[in-house]
Amino acid sequence: MLQFGIDLGGTKTEIIALDQSGKELLRRRKPTPRDSYDAILNNILSLVNDAASELAQSYTLGLGIPGALSYQTGLVKNANTTYLIGEDLKGDLERALKQPVVIANDADCLALSEATDGAGAGFPSVFAVIVGTGCGGGWVVRGSLVSGPNAIAGEWGHNPLPWREDSDAVLNCYCGLSGCQETILSGTGIRLQAREETGKDQPAEAWVAAAEAGDEEARGVLFRHHRRLAKALAAVINLMDPHVIVLGGGVSNIASVYDVVPQLWQEWVFSDSVVTPLKKSVHGDSSGVRGAAWLGAQAIHSSTV
Repeated sequence: MLQFGIDLGGTKTEIIALDQSGKELLRRRKPTPRDSYDAILNNILSLVNDAASELAQSYTLGLGIPGALSYQTGLVKNANTTYLIGEDLKGDLERALKQPVVIANDADCLALSEATDGAGAGFPSVFAVIVGTGCGGGWVVRGSLVSGPNAIAGEWGHNPLPWREDSDAVLNCYCGLSGCQETILSGTGIRLQAREETGKDQPAEAWVAAAEAGDEEARGVLFRHHRRLAKALAAVINLMDPHVIVLGGGVSNIASVYDVVPQLWQEWVFSDSVVTPLKKSVHGDSSGVRGAAWLGAQAIHSSTV
């Protein structure tokens, strides 16, 4: 049986098909619709049906989303793709495909993928962070995802930034609160914070490129971002003391993060020294979709043994 995984992102939706050994057989991407829930649902179904027709084998299906399913209602909650909130995505997919579908948070999918054979392989505990359009985290201990009774383990993006300074703008978040780390640390957060600091409105990629070219203003923007990220991760280390922290998402491609942040977080970690490694995800943009495929297969297997 093949293992299908889907990563539903803010800008793209990707499907992967793996065989039992983990070999990639197929990969497709489509832009994520931004106009309605029905458009998102039909986009997913199109990817799955096309892959199933092409490969002509039975499959399990796991789906990573920027949110979670409520244990109380089964409906989507906490999604920064807000069209999903309150929808029966699992039920709608299962009725259309006539088979089980496993849905998990996209950061959990990243964490499982990287803990299995990525940057976190071999470590007893892994905290994996998506810092891209949004900001989330997943927690793996001895190869298994940690999931609590509220389905929010690792959701550090909606904690407030600790040790806040006057330069840290307090901005409204889609979740209804203000000052969430997602509005500060994500790629979107870099843009918003820099706009408050400089009056210039340009994407994170432009600030990174300018900093790498030696622009002093841009270098200041990135340094302040790295300082904020160091504080947020220091709080994670103080609380959970993971054996490794893995970064995924667009911000993980900023090379300076891996030198600067571990130097800075020493100030806030409650220890005489900090040996926690900060690593870039090995599988990059593919981590989430690979983890979704494995989660789907694991869940189906565990339900039949």
